Amino acid sequence: MTLDELFEVAPFSLPKAQKAAVFTAPLKALTAHHVQHCERYKQILVAMGLKVEDIQTLEDIPFLPTRLFKSMELRSVASQDIVKTMTSSGTSGQAVSRIFLDRDTSALQTKVLTRIVSDFVGKQRLPLVILDTSEVVKNRQLFSARGAGILGFSMFGSKKLYAFNEHMEIDVEAMSVFLAEHAGKSIMLFGFTFMVWLHFVQALERSGFRPDLSEAILIHGGGFKKLTDQAVSKAEFKARLNKVCGISPKNVHDYYGMVEQTGTIYVECPQGNLHTSNFSDVIIRRAEDFSVASIGEKGIIQVLSVLPRSYPGHSLLTEDEGVCLGEDDCLCGRFGKYFRIEGRLQRAEIRGCSDTYASSV
Repeated sequence: MTLDELFEVAPFSLPKAQKAAVFTAPLKALTAHHVQHCERYKQILVAMGLKVEDIQTLEDIPFLPTRLFKSMELRSVASQDIVKTMTSSGTSGQAVSRIFLDRDTSALQTKVLTRIVSDFVGKQRLPLVILDTSEVVKNRQLFSARGAGILGFSMFGSKKLYAFNEHMEIDVEAMSVFLAEHAGKSIMLFGFTFMVWLHFVQALERSGFRPDLSEAILIHGGGFKKLTDQAVSKAEFKARLNKVCGISPKNVHDYYGMVEQTGTIYVECPQGNLHTSNFSDVIIRRAEDFSVASIGEKGIIQVLSVLPRSYPGHSLLTEDEGVCLGEDDCLCGRFGKYFRIEGRLQRAEIRGCSDTYASSV
């Protein structure tokens, strides 16, 4: 099955044996592509004694630490072919990753993001409320991870509203008009977790404004660490959302993703599990020797994606810890591995859009 053929089937439809047969070869080919077109990537693999021809299984695909993109310019296309430069989130003084996209890679990322999110919200575009300020997306050439997230999810909106003004306050009048215009219809909300909590949930609790979002679906991401530090669990997050605006907990979906693999996100199903798609996979590795951890064993998360062509970001070792909970047998019915995030590695920098924003405020 080719990459084009993957787009012809549902994004969570390949069971383990079938996925293994079609997923490893493209990643091996991407590794060879980046060896040929990115001299620094080639030098890294040579220094590690790794050869493309030795790759036999998914676990053999060499990985780069995500932190490397903060200190190195890694790209596999000529500078004149770069149409977009993405930057990661970071607190003041932190170095940020710089990810270089050509037209083909950017288009692939958009196409896959559409396939994944549509599986949770439906194929029809919905009225979209962005729980953020439009000030974030002013610079279209140099995208921050936060701005890229907003623009990426904006394509799911038939009409869109930025719910916050430049002071990150709810524009009650604009939101009331927007919801009245779309009364009785399904709508989609998008935001970053801590901002949703601080500027929406808590703001609504203080104000008494109670928008009717009983027909809404919320997609949120960017890190949950700052809420867990405040002893706010996912269950409480969903319960208090429901109380202030009526949104059903089963329609609140966290997602895990990073600027180094934009477009490849892992969305939380109604069972509370994050899912790999036909276009992605995760491997949990033991910290002591990077061997593959067992189901249910905590380790460092490696993320794999068939999308990155303009830069060698197809296999990355993150600074997050997680647990693979199973494969092909989640009660939500989706095939593929499903997992949960346990948190950041000790002494790792804060980097998610949500958590870096929380640190700044």
